[in-house]
Amino acid sequence: MKKINIPLAVSVVLLMACACNDFLDRQPITNITPEKYFKSADELAAYTINYYETFFSSYRSNYNVGVIWEDACTDNLVQGGSESGSALRYFTETNNRWLVPTGQSTSGSFSRIRVCNYFLEQVLPKRESGELSGTDVDHYTGEMYVMRAQAYFQALRNFGDFPIIEKVLPDDKSVLVEASKRAPRNEVARFIISDLDKAIALLSNGPKHRITKDLALLIKSRVALYEATFEKYHKGSGRVPGDQLWPGASKDYNSGKSFDIDAEIAFFLDQCLDASSKVADSHMLVSNSHVMNPTAENPRYGWNPYFEMFSQPDASKVDEVLFYREYSREKSICSGQGPYILDGGNCGPTRSHVDAFLMKNGLPIYASESGYKGDTSLDLQQEGRDERLQLFVFSNSDLLVHRADGTDSLFTAPSLLEQPEHRDVTGFRIRKTYTYDESQTAGANGNIIGTNDMVLYRATEAYLNYIEAYYERYGNVGGKADSYWRAVRARAGVDPDYTKTIAATDLTLEDDWGKRSGESMVDATLFNIRRERRCEFIGEGFRWDDLVRWRSFDHLMTEKWIPEGANLWGSDLHSNPKYMKTDASGHVTEESAFVECASGISDANISSSTDSDYIRPLRVVFDNNELFGGYTWHKAYYLLPYGLQDMTLTSPDGSVESSVAYQNPFWPSKASEGAIE
Repeated sequence: MKKINIPLAVSVVLLMACACNDFLDRQPITNITPEKYFKSADELAAYTINYYETFFSSYRSNYNVGVIWEDACTDNLVQGGSESGSALRYFTETNNRWLVPTGQSTSGSFSRIRVCNYFLEQVLPKRESGELSGTDVDHYTGEMYVMRAQAYFQALRNFGDFPIIEKVLPDDKSVLVEASKRAPRNEVARFIISDLDKAIALLSNGPKHRITKDLALLIKSRVALYEATFEKYHKGSGRVPGDQLWPGASKDYNSGKSFDIDAEIAFFLDQCLDASSKVADSHMLVSNSHVMNPTAENPRYGWNPYFEMFSQPDASKVDEVLFYREYSREKSICSGQGPYILDGGNCGPTRSHVDAFLMKNGLPIYASESGYKGDTSLDLQQEGRDERLQLFVFSNSDLLVHRADGTDSLFTAPSLLEQPEHRDVTGFRIRKTYTYDESQTAGANGNIIGTNDMVLYRATEAYLNYIEAYYERYGNVGGKADSYWRAVRARAGVDPDYTKTIAATDLTLEDDWGKRSGESMVDATLFNIRRERRCEFIGEGFRWDDLVRWRSFDHLMTEKWIPEGANLWGSDLHSNPKYMKTDASGHVTEESAFVECASGISDANISSSTDSDYIRPLRVVFDNNELFGGYTWHKAYYLLPYGLQDMTLTSPDGSVESSVAYQNPFWPSKASEGAIE
């Protein structure tokens, strides 16, 4: 949903531009597609590379921490404060923060699909007739099948049921209306799998900054797992074909269709198992040296391959990496993740996320024999914990900067009083994707200079996809699932015996949205499989999609959730000199610079000590703060609404009632109205 970055109110012309607009039957607007193009493999390569940023985020020149922000609006991460627009959209009690658009919400999806269909329509006949010169014609054709699969996967996550269109359409209203019929989501998912299978048959495993066969296999496993679990956990909600409340049942073109959803779930799980095992069996996990900070011998690179995998000059030789983005300072294509992590980045992991990490002995922190030291300092909180917490979240004694002149500085304490873009809003700061190469971080205060490769897909996902799919399919952790899980835990420095963790798990003590699907608690084994994903993928943007497919937001409709961060008031952190006022001479005084939240206080900069010992980043502002009481949820929000024009332009007579399209569950069919439920 929110990951696609398509503004809901955008009114770009799309599939249903009707007879008054010829967007769909004209060539893509780009400087590389003149008439009589597509004659050689080089031209195919140029076309596909031109659309990489359309289908794979680059995060280039972003004044933020890149992919880390993708976990915002979950129990993993808070981005911004009480004024956060994305949080206001999803989690307020009122339903008027997110309205049905007057225009078209599907425009971005159709424009991406058309780019792919244009290529395939031009290339496939020439490929069959042997008209294309050069090598790698099959490979670049496979790249476009992956891109179309990506476009449809985005549409599936956004809208569920969606029209399946495989060709460029003529400017004929009757044809366009017919093509706008929404296929049930399971058919859309099967179409995506089909495109990926075509791609897999054509692709080779070449440079990993371009699409490869193994990347297509990993994406296939992701799509299949997503659809299998979405159908399982949303069954009966109206969001799954065949449900009593499924809106597609009202359309004549769906009459006579029957849906064996249990069989569909099994099909997609089997597809996931097959694809993910092929990737996992072909790629080893990068090693973890178990060194938590740079050393004098290796001050920048070479001290821990696991940490450095996420930000290094050349990720091509890392077997675990399947796809990464390149940057170039000479071409002004840079990322800002290094400088912004150095300065705080206006975000922070939640206490819920930090508490999810196990002890190295495999026990949850609340278990009686865990050895947990408490949270009165960041160092104590991480002592003896899962090394992913120690490596990828800063603690007091972690190195922050290793300068070229040999001087070092430690993290010491979070940035709580700086300007928003330089603030650790929860008191925790993610260290994943950071680097100790000063050339990548010295551009603080807004200078975007990062050129290290950014990893977007890695083989660990295949390990975890397989584990989850196997358990969902067979109800146990057997065969490869067992060995994969042990490998992931061992790399993290955690006791590989996951059964010890399962036996010690008390779901009532877990503040983790993933422990629920719908109104029900999952069992301890499945919860710990989900926990493993949460910990392994910290800062990589997986959490939102996982929570959606698991239907894990439902509990927020009846139980508000207040995000918390580090222990500020119950420790000596609040008295750190960093948070004391300075006098006219610049000397630190004993007077705190914190202004605690209270009614009528307009300049508050921290949550109240009487509210909680833990930082509550959305309770800094008391007055006119819709999120002060915590996050809530609406049933409609699992899918985006169709815009009004999505329906009127797909109607023979221009009326919503006659449209071949239909609105998603719990959304009205009137523009500028909020969710029904």
